[in-house]
Amino acid sequence: MRKYPFWGLLAALVLTQICYPLAEGDARARLTVLTVLIGYILSVAHAAATRGPRAALALVAMATFGGFAVEAIGVATGFPFGAYDYSGELGPKLLGVPLIIPLAWTWMAWPAWLAAIRLSRSRAARVSIAAFGLAAWDVFLDPQMVAEGYWRWQDPTPALPGIPGVPLGNYLGWLAFAILLMTALSVAGGNSIKTPAGADAPIIALWFWTYASSVLAHAVFLGLPVSAAWGALLMGIAILPLAAHQVKRR
Repeated sequence: MRKYPFWGLLAALVLTQICYPLAEGDARARLTVLTVLIGYILSVAHAAATRGPRAALALVAMATFGGFAVEAIGVATGFPFGAYDYSGELGPKLLGVPLIIPLAWTWMAWPAWLAAIRLSRSRAARVSIAAFGLAAWDVFLDPQMVAEGYWRWQDPTPALPGIPGVPLGNYLGWLAFAILLMTALSVAGGNSIKTPAGADAPIIALWFWTYASSVLAHAVFLGLPVSAAWGALLMGIAILPLAAHQVKRR
């Protein structure tokens, strides 16, 4: 891919997400699936182009296949996310898991990792920052998807204050799996930031866009102001230091 042409994919993703709150019903579900598909292609292609096949394979192996495995275990046993099940609105399922779900893990794992490698030289710190950022994104994701009826928990308590429907244990499960995922990426060599100038800019922009657009959408368009506040606070812990770092570099 010449000159890492990922800005076009990012623009397509942003446009799809802008359309999401304007749609309803099946159209909204289709936009959800399309967003994840574009994001998946963007992250995996970027990993391959900038870090090589080893990093891309690690991303797919751990986030896509590993994500599917942990979701299938979760649906079957209730561990580690709590007892939950998916509706049929997100497309075909295998072992009770919509096939789009592990692609979402992959889509957001890559920007979380690239953001973390800019904030620390320590592998342990990078893994911790990336895992926390990915788990914090779920503070936006799960309340939104539960409100849409795409999945539900059988016993969603205890929950974050003001966010019914999503148990606290779910976020701990996200954090635990995210640590394993980011550890695999660090071992596979995805930690280098010595890439051609600007090569990572679309993915870093994706990370910032995800944060800002999620706060705005929850607060204004989706009627979820409490998850907007919680997400702004928790994901902000990962995002705001990166913003300061980017400004300092300039």
